[in-house]
Amino acid sequence: MAIESKAALNFARIAPRKARMIVNLVRGKKVSQALDELAFTPKSGAPIVKKLIESALNNAQQADSTVNVDTLYVTRATVDKGPNKNMRRWRPRAQGRATPVVKGVSHIAVWLTDEAPKPSGRKAFVIKRQARRAAAKSAAESKSE
Repeated sequence: MAIESKAALNFARIAPRKARMIVNLVRGKKVSQALDELAFTPKSGAPIVKKLIESALNNAQQADSTVNVDTLYVTRATVDKGPNKNMRRWRPRAQGRATPVVKGVSHIAVWLTDEAPKPSGRKAFVIKRQARRAAAKSAAESKSE
């Protein structure tokens, strides 16, 4: 039985670049391990993402009270840029010009499931290569015997 839980935080007052650094740190890990890492990460986005994962965890428990917290993984986590419309401020520049003050606003979303995420990209390539090498090595050893 696949359990999926989502929590989203819109208009978080943190730059997307800073939030993505933290989200990339916890993506694909067990929830307990992710929360432990976030507790000791000295980045401004760590408390925000930690609260969001705890919210997703509470959403999972609300949907199904028998869910085992130790089996949940952070399978997906995204950070998107939010609008800057509500901060219409201007910075004076040279020759009478002005440029807008752009502050970071982010939309952060986290999904938790009880299925371990499958590796992709470089990690999947390395795992397949190691499996091929191990198979070739065992085949060579069995031939020599």
